[in-house]
Amino acid sequence: MSVSLIDGWDRASLAQHGMWITERMGAGGRVYAMPLAVRFDGPLDVDAMLAACAAVVGRHPVLAATLAEQDGHVRLVPGEVPPPIRFEDVSGPSAGAFGDVSTPSGATSGEVSALSGGACGPSGGIEAEISRPFDLVTGPLARFTLFRLAPARHVLQLVAHHAVFDGMSKDIVLRDLAAAYGGSALPHLPISYGEAARAEQDRVAAGLEGAAEFWRPRWHDDQDLLLPGAARPSLRAAPGEIVDLALGGEAAGVAERLGLTRFEVVLAALHTLLHGYGNDRVAVAVDLSTRTEETRDHVGLFVNELPVVSTPRGTFAEFARSIREELRAVYRYREVPLARALGGISPRTALTPVSVSYRRRSGTDPVFPGLDASVDWTAFNGAVRNTLHLQVVESPDGLAARLQFNPAVLSRAACESVAGNLRTLLLGVAARPDAPITELSSPGREAVPTRDAAPAGAPGTAPASVDASAAGAGAAAGAVADPALLGEVEAIWCEVLGVDEIRPDDDLFDLGGHSLSITQIIARVRDRMDVELSFEVFIDTPTVAGVAEEIARSR
Repeated sequence: MSVSLIDGWDRASLAQHGMWITERMGAGGRVYAMPLAVRFDGPLDVDAMLAACAAVVGRHPVLAATLAEQDGHVRLVPGEVPPPIRFEDVSGPSAGAFGDVSTPSGATSGEVSALSGGACGPSGGIEAEISRPFDLVTGPLARFTLFRLAPARHVLQLVAHHAVFDGMSKDIVLRDLAAAYGGSALPHLPISYGEAARAEQDRVAAGLEGAAEFWRPRWHDDQDLLLPGAARPSLRAAPGEIVDLALGGEAAGVAERLGLTRFEVVLAALHTLLHGYGNDRVAVAVDLSTRTEETRDHVGLFVNELPVVSTPRGTFAEFARSIREELRAVYRYREVPLARALGGISPRTALTPVSVSYRRRSGTDPVFPGLDASVDWTAFNGAVRNTLHLQVVESPDGLAARLQFNPAVLSRAACESVAGNLRTLLLGVAARPDAPITELSSPGREAVPTRDAAPAGAPGTAPASVDASAAGAGAAAGAVADPALLGEVEAIWCEVLGVDEIRPDDDLFDLGGHSLSITQIIARVRDRMDVELSFEVFIDTPTVAGVAEEIARSR
């Protein structure tokens, strides 16, 4: 299928660029896989459902796109391989063979296979689809699989890379799937994805100075975190596990009483809990939607992670209202990536050890004619971006919440303790929202390790990584004996960063560098020195000396 991604603009969005860099550095992987599963009960028309999937790809060509670097910029281009749209019959050995599905003119002709999955069962096939890696360069970045579990029971699973998909995209895809399955033609989007990316970058450029002024006094890249059962925090993607969290109606009741949203109450409660664990200054990264009126119907990545920082004090009601005011202040710069505003932040999967994604679903589940459909809106991909991530989906039926955690640094029992503490705190707030924070039920600090508990140089601790980087930079400076090479690299850095002078041991990120800076440096080194730099050098030794050493080794 030939798709039109662009209208005079094919540069990837800022969020896509940052994610591409993170993936190229080997720090992403499964954590960026976004699964969506829908169970259908009833007489499902397989051909119609697969054709509906193709129609969705036709309306949202970003699902058929890949990312490519060109001249120091990451660009969004149509993939050579379309997203696979497959059918698997795992109901038993009597599964029949299905031929290729006929799809509407101009739509993706999906690969349709009928494989007997009786031996491994549907859960094995679903898990295999989630764990199968994506390649941002070669694609495809989305996969549709329709599983037949029984004659009248099917599961449709979509797994997409986060670079082309976000939480709101789940609602959009399901709504369009239901319409297409019901026989409705899907309308064209008002603007292309490329036009939306261009408009976003124009707004970010206009707001960059204001964002820098806003974040400068707020942001301190302090990676310390006190949690029960956790001796050290993590900011790296890792295999994860989940603990379901029953929030009940407490958040809704408190929100109504205080004139706040449920999100504001939950976020204030999480800040209060972390403060109770001994964290005097609390920073929690929050996923914020960057959708506009023009992009509300677009599938894609329209999210920016930004920190909400607080020092809880006063009554809970007072503190929760202060969180609301802080959020409103943050919203003014919601489209500006923190690394672009300040610099000094290396590419990684999370800004802080604790993060939150909160999505509000205002509508009901989509209706598929003749079928009962149930959706798992919080499907887990088996990985976590940091130490602890709270995922909440709000719908007219209430809150669905779960904690994702890194079992290498936080035990299941400890995570269950955090979940119980948060629920207890919300119950206390529901009974006494005007109570001082110090009087609300909070965990005893004796169960929380001190900041000195992690041994020096323990894996994942901030001091160890900083020391290693500094040591590597020093070694690199001594290893490069060619001053001409150092001068060439320094000149490239000055061009990219817009500065007049750089020392060999200056850190790229301390100088205000970010993901775009990395791709531009790599492109200039490639063009002028015929050397392809690895992305890893910008993790290990992000200095002029470190880059020069790698160039010397490569020649």
